[in-house]
Amino acid sequence: MKKTILFILFLGFISFVFGQENLNYQKPSKEILDLVDSPLAPRVLLDTKSENMILLYRDAYKSIDELSETEMRLGGLRINPTTNIGSRTTYSNNVKVKPVNAKNAIQITGLPQNPRLANFSWSPDETKIALTNTTSYGVEVWVLDIKTASVKKLTEAKVNANLRDVINWFDDSQAVLVKMLSSERKALINTAQTIPSGPTISVNDGKKAQNRTYQDLLKNPNDEHNFEQLALSELYKVDLNGNAKKWMGSNMYGNISFSPDGNYVMISMVKKPFSYLVPYRRFPSETTIYSSKGDKIQTVSEVPLIEDLPKGFMASRKGRRNLSWRSDKPASLVFAEVLDGGDPKNEVPFRDEVFQLDAPFNGNPKSLLKTVGRFSGIQWGNDQVAVAYDYWWNTRNTKTYVFNPSDASKKAKIISDRNYQDVYSNPGNFVSKKNKYGSYSLALKGNSAFLLGDGYSDKGQFPFVDQMDLTTNKTKRLYQSTYTDKIENINNYDVDKNRLLVRIESKNEYPNYFFRDVKKKKLKQITDFENPFKSMQNVHKEVITYKRDDGLELTGTLYLPVGYDKGKKEKMPMILWAYPREYKDKSSASQTTQNPNEFTYPYWGSPLYWLTKGYVVLDDAAFPIIGEGDEQPNDTFRKQLVANGRAAIDAVEALGYIDRNKVGVGGHSYGAFMVANLLSHSNDYAAGIARSGAYNRTLTPFGFQSEERSYWEAPDVYNTMSPFMHADKMKTPLLLIHGQADNNSGTYPLQSERYFNALKGLGATARLVMLPKESHGYRAKESILHMLWEQDQWLEKYVKNAGKLKNELEMKPTKEK
Repeated sequence: MKKTILFILFLGFISFVFGQENLNYQKPSKEILDLVDSPLAPRVLLDTKSENMILLYRDAYKSIDELSETEMRLGGLRINPTTNIGSRTTYSNNVKVKPVNAKNAIQITGLPQNPRLANFSWSPDETKIALTNTTSYGVEVWVLDIKTASVKKLTEAKVNANLRDVINWFDDSQAVLVKMLSSERKALINTAQTIPSGPTISVNDGKKAQNRTYQDLLKNPNDEHNFEQLALSELYKVDLNGNAKKWMGSNMYGNISFSPDGNYVMISMVKKPFSYLVPYRRFPSETTIYSSKGDKIQTVSEVPLIEDLPKGFMASRKGRRNLSWRSDKPASLVFAEVLDGGDPKNEVPFRDEVFQLDAPFNGNPKSLLKTVGRFSGIQWGNDQVAVAYDYWWNTRNTKTYVFNPSDASKKAKIISDRNYQDVYSNPGNFVSKKNKYGSYSLALKGNSAFLLGDGYSDKGQFPFVDQMDLTTNKTKRLYQSTYTDKIENINNYDVDKNRLLVRIESKNEYPNYFFRDVKKKKLKQITDFENPFKSMQNVHKEVITYKRDDGLELTGTLYLPVGYDKGKKEKMPMILWAYPREYKDKSSASQTTQNPNEFTYPYWGSPLYWLTKGYVVLDDAAFPIIGEGDEQPNDTFRKQLVANGRAAIDAVEALGYIDRNKVGVGGHSYGAFMVANLLSHSNDYAAGIARSGAYNRTLTPFGFQSEERSYWEAPDVYNTMSPFMHADKMKTPLLLIHGQADNNSGTYPLQSERYFNALKGLGATARLVMLPKESHGYRAKESILHMLWEQDQWLEKYVKNAGKLKNELEMKPTKEK
């Protein structure tokens, strides 16, 4: 009897060991590790006169210690309640100034010890930059003087950056308006130690409130209390000598915006009641205009709690929205209002109307124009010309209008009416420049405006600059890049100097900035960043084109392993990496924005690391899901998904580079959802890697990704698309990785946990790795190194050595199961 008990205990122990692994963080092989440790080039800030560049340096990753700092998740925010700034904020740790005409950058002096710098904000005269530094106990405001290349501290560590929009400059560039901690803040409640005083109750009065499955929502009265205390701020005016004066009392301040002339400030404030269904941006709010001295002028918007919008992606609330300043006027407020009741099902000739309200903001607003689709923005020019935009998701349509802001009787002219997914027809974006108010407005020359285009075409990518006559709608091409071995991205066009700011790169040349004199056809380099990934600079890279079984043309970026001899065409294992995208027409779906000359950059989630380990990689493989006319893309999601993957494998196999029995497939987020479906419904893959995905769509019943139908409207679609519902079909090894603190809508960690339990219960080969403290994108170096180690081990065992598993796994391609 005693031996039997011991034997049972032993079996239980063995079961536990095989079911659960307690590993410390691991590191991948040296080839991968060397790439991970490569330093980042700095982020570049350039003033509008193109005289000075600010170089911001940062570490590529956070540490697990940083991610383990105290964090509260409230109302869609993630806050460090000790420091009072977003707990996932990306920080710079060094700053340099480089005059554009100088050879070397100048190190900024006076930086704090172990700096964590963020919220960089140019002064109106662009002689200074305000920024925040996060210490272990709070946030400070500092100011950088461009001329002296030095910084100094303006405030103590009492800044409240929890609702963002922390620093706003006064018009004279001599002071900033800063959110500071409220003197009325009460102590926070430690919800882990609080004894409940009663249940949490939610009530619905019969209204439909069909919301997506948001994360980090308020859950109980304690959360409400904590959110309010963390949101409360007082506004202080702080001059450049650090003298601070209270400008406005305690409130939950959101966005803050000075009028172009600097005489008014528009401030939004979060109000009660709070909600357990939606994030704080849909809580009630009030927007009020104040003078630059802090005197109340006029409340211009009061928005109630938004829990019950009409159904559909194009639904919108009633009342004033998109409040902004007209950039070419001293103090004119602009906003839109719905004409369809906010319900996309209502058939109306115009969806929105745009209005202007001038100071002192208490008169009747003036109508400017009406838009056929949902209004999305305006670029102002002058009293006679401005450009407006709308869009309509259901048809993927966008329109561009030219209108006269001074005369609403003149009908707005539509100058572009196109499918926004049709990249080949994209006319580009209008060029803006700083006006006399320090705001940005259209760069005009007579009746002409100027457009910068990406230049995608069926022959390649050739960015361009066009001049458009806004009265005739005729365009004249001023410049078009002719590079076939590089990419020349056009960042800006100085109309007066006829000069372009461009960024040029190739597959093995790190992106650097240049001035291009269009008339003289001269190129001047202004940065000199080196390639930090030299071990990969000579890999073969090309964009391949192939066809799906229905004739649809697809593309993918193909990489061959480091040192691969194309002449021998040795058959190697392959990693296929992709992300599905929905389209409403085949023409747009077959277009490509991939360019083989793009710099080869192995970011944290990239499959390119395995080029150093002997794998062929097909990255960004096109996975279009098309639904034309009345058919929705997801109606045939699974069939199209399998066809996309099979076409990709067939194409690379036909080139002679791969053993199709050794193909692994991977993806992140919706790409992970893709992987699980591919493995469940085809036998084309040796193994899969699925990171931070959602696998049971009934847990996101009011829509997901680009699906706006609810579960009850399309139950077959939800069930057919859910890998969880087909876990019994999984016969291919699957590695699941998920951040335990995922904040993305719909991709709760529970999705991977429940899916793994189903796979385990049904006898599938699967491994679940939950990364502590990680969100939807992974940040800590320890986590990323371990993720790469997990993927490397999985690919080595189940892809590179797939032949050893032939007796266990069916590897021959078949029709969809």
